[in-house]
Amino acid sequence: MAKRDKKKKKMKKSTKITLITITAILVFVVGFGAMYFYNTLGGIKKDNISKADIESSIDNTVKEKYDDSVINIALLGVDRRSHDTGRSDATMFLTVDKKHNKLKLTSIMRDSYVSIDGHGKDKLNAAFAFGGGALSIKTINQSFGLNIKDYVVVDFGELANIIDAIGGVDINVKQSEFTETNKYIQDVAGELKKSANSLSAPGMQHLNGIQAVGYCRIRYNDNDFARTDRQRAVLVAMFNKVKTLSPTELPGVIQKISPYLETSLGASDILSLGTGVLKSGVGNIQQQIFPIEGLDNCKGGIASNGIFYFKYDENALKKRMQNYIFEDKDAKNQ
Repeated sequence: MAKRDKKKKKMKKSTKITLITITAILVFVVGFGAMYFYNTLGGIKKDNISKADIESSIDNTVKEKYDDSVINIALLGVDRRSHDTGRSDATMFLTVDKKHNKLKLTSIMRDSYVSIDGHGKDKLNAAFAFGGGALSIKTINQSFGLNIKDYVVVDFGELANIIDAIGGVDINVKQSEFTETNKYIQDVAGELKKSANSLSAPGMQHLNGIQAVGYCRIRYNDNDFARTDRQRAVLVAMFNKVKTLSPTELPGVIQKISPYLETSLGASDILSLGTGVLKSGVGNIQQQIFPIEGLDNCKGGIASNGIFYFKYDENALKKRMQNYIFEDKDAKNQ
């Protein structure tokens, strides 16, 4: 019984996907006038972070070398409880690369060992607990040489509702993932005090919100890298699903989704960014995870304090990430 309780405790701290940022960028402007857009986004929680403080976290060499043709936005999935801020157990960022006409979705391992301003060295996901989205952005910029100025965050408790709002997602559940996915589906249903159907077989299938969250949370049959791959698979599936919605379906979907999102982006920022992406005609998302196993001396292990971290050659990883994000070089072959 104790073992099961321990497992459930770990499960609750596992991946809580950030989501629908692609939606916010791509679909809010399709088929609607600007006035309707502003009215519909009224339900999104706006965080008025200090832009000057964020700017100070961007290295001057980054500002000098790279212009605004490559925009990066942090995507944070958190597990908020009544007594704390929560940790960003899913940390990604979306790259809108107007220079190379690409969209990229990049994950950073939550156990990456980084310096957090005012808090010393810790896991990347602790930055959100210490200072919310603003400190998360600063930590990513300072650790990896990026130019992130804004973020979007969603709480795990609202993920299933958002996936249901867009009508579910299509996911290929592997044979090796099937049994664990069903276990987590029932655990998620119990946490949300709802009923849920288990999957009848592995393979490509349509998942509702609870089923998709269960799929994302499995972690004991492989490793953290595979778990992060599942995060991105669901996010991309959501993007693909939203692209299929008709103009008549969008108003209701947007109104359902808006209350579950928190962002530092203003409505005009989202509108401008979305319009630019739509004009570019970019439809596919390139995916990557950092650090990369076997490169930049990336090693995971338990430190003297008994906590697991991913450590790596910080300068080498920063250069690799900048080359990939800003120069569009292959992430592995540089």
